[in-house]
Order: sequence, then C-alpha cells, then structure tokens
Amino acid sequence: MTTQFACAGIELELFRYPTQQASNLQAWDAADEHLIQHIIDSQQTAKPTVILNDSFGALSCALISIDPQWPITLETDAKTSLLGCQHNQQHNQLAPSSLHIINSRDPLPQHPQLVLMKLPKNLHYFAQQLARLSAVLPAETQVLIGAKAKSINAALLSLINKHLGPASASLTWKKTRVITCISDGKPRPTAVPVNWKVEGLGLNITNLANVFAANKLDIGARFMLDNMPKGDFSQIVDLGCGNGILGLHAKQCYPQAHIHFVDDSDMAIASAQYNWQHNALDNPDFKAPQGHFYWDDCLTHLPDHISPDLILCNPPFHQGEAITDHIAWQMFVDAYKRLKTGGILHIVGNRHLAYHIKVKRIFNNCTTIASNGKFVILQAKK
Repeated sequence: MTTQFACAGIELELFRYPTQQASNLQAWDAADEHLIQHIIDSQQTAKPTVILNDSFGALSCALISIDPQWPITLETDAKTSLLGCQHNQQHNQLAPSSLHIINSRDPLPQHPQLVLMKLPKNLHYFAQQLARLSAVLPAETQVLIGAKAKSINAALLSLINKHLGPASASLTWKKTRVITCISDGKPRPTAVPVNWKVEGLGLNITNLANVFAANKLDIGARFMLDNMPKGDFSQIVDLGCGNGILGLHAKQCYPQAHIHFVDDSDMAIASAQYNWQHNALDNPDFKAPQGHFYWDDCLTHLPDHISPDLILCNPPFHQGEAITDHIAWQMFVDAYKRLKTGGILHIVGNRHLAYHIKVKRIFNNCTTIASNGKFVILQAKK
C-alpha cells in the first residue's frame, strides 16, 4: 500500500483508517490530486473554506500544509474518515489553528468563500449536500468538485445546477475531472427523509440521505429477517446497522434484550435511533432504555462492559468507490474479540464473497444456516 503522497510540491504520508487493515488501498486518489493541483495552479490563498467528503484527510492536510492558519470547516458522515483525518494531521505534525470538524447533520458555517468536495457514490446524498450548501453560500462562491471522469455526465451537471448553480467540468487528468460550480445564492429546501413500512413486521422505517437502501428493504436484510437465530439473548449488537432494521426486529424476537446499534455513518446511527423511538421498542417496565447507539469504527470504541451474546451483521463490501472486503474482516475480528464465550456471530452476505472462509479462519467454525440463489446466512460460535 502506497502511503507517500506527493502533489504540486506538497509531500505527506497518508494512511487509511484504521492504519492496520487488510487492504492494499491508499488514502487518496487521483481526484484528490487533481483538486490540490487546481488549488495550486490557480494560486488560491487561504479563505474560509468548507471541505466535504475528504475520505482520510488528503484535502484538509494539503491546505493545512500550505497554510496552517487556513480557516477550514471539515464535514464528514463517516467516523473512519474523521479518525483518519485526525490521525494524518497528527502523523504529519500539522497543527491547524483554524480547523472545525462537523458531522453531516450539523449546521454549515454561514458565508464560506470556497468549497472543496469529492463526489460521493450516493447521488441522493450528494444532492442533499448541495442543497445544504445553497442555504449558506453567497452568490458567486466557487465550489470545486473532484470526481472520476467516467462519473461526470450531463445529468450530473444538471443535478448540480438544480441544487446549487451552473457547473462545468475541466479537461481530464489521470482519468479525473474537476467540476467548477458557481453558487447562484438561491437557497433550496433539503429533501425530507424517506419513510416506508416493512410488511409483516409492523415496523415503520425512516432513512436519512446517506443510508444504504434508502427507500426499500435490502434483499439481503430481508433474507436475514426471515432467518433470525434461535436462542435467549440478552446483549445484541447490530454491527453496521444502517437504518437499524436487524436490531429493531431483534428486539421483537428477544423482548428482554438490550440492542446496541453500531455504524460508521452518522446518518445511519441517527436513522436507527429515530426508528427505535418512532416504533416505541423500549419495554415500559424497564427503568433504562434498551436501545443504545454508537457512531464508531466497527467495535473499536464499544464500552468495555458490553459483552454481547449475539452479533448480527450484514457487512458492506465497498467503502466509498472502493470495492473491498477489509471492512468485513475487521467486523468479524472485532466480533470474535467482543463476544462472550458461547456467543454467536450471525451474518448474511452474497454467496460469491465466500465469507465462510474468513469466518472459519477466525472462529475455527462456521455453519451455513440458510441459502438461496444469491445470499447465504452463516453462523459462528465463540
């Protein structure tokens, strides 16, 4: 894995987060380099800047290395991105004096003078980000968006124009382009969260913009809901919970249990927490809430006193644009470390991902609980 970043005279050592991970992916891509090169070539000076979707800090670290006093507001929905940015700033001995970090639901600063963005994979989320920016950007503010050239087309430019202002794309460099949008100063309303019902379970689900399977039940999750494990469980983790559907149904199946929802996405955790409260799943006879919510990198910071006897998991096999299985690896390893003896990991995944090999290597056992033409449900016992 390459960690030495060099672009436009800026040299940094950048790591993905966590730094010890089973992947050969690097912490930046050519679109980061293209944006930074554009900043240097245009002789951009420090001004109040908002950075969005800075995966592991390449953009923010570059601006801070140019000028430690560059006033930056860094917005992220991913906890791994936040932790990665912080790690890379510290590792490169960068000491920003004007850096403010917010999550994807916090208010943006009023009247920034420059915006740098990476194009996210989720265009519904991208439209939400543009609408949020439209509410705070003065007219004529420059917004620079880095993306793969193959992702840029007339429909994308039209989307930007609809939600923020006119946009045009640069020439291609290293298979990337920089989109320049000039804000028109007209505030747009943000989209309302998507609401839908889970037939047969009596659950109402609400999804914020950056949550997987935004307007319907994921077919892998549906298969898992039909094949919940048998047993009497008291501490359950919904790992990579998304909107929380597995954990919500777990509470229906095991009414006395405490359910711990964990996800890398702040919007996912907010959605899961809303869905728990909206579906009134706490037992009124209990003195304390049974739903618990953690914006976290897998189980890295789960409180030490929590030793689950069941972990439910529908692992992602991508991180942004990157297709990768290292997140599943980390989930399975973290599950083994945190489960109590005799505890169960219960997962669903696409058949072709061959999760049984990884699970058996970690747990020394793996049982196929159910399968169909596309998915398999596996279970391992500690």
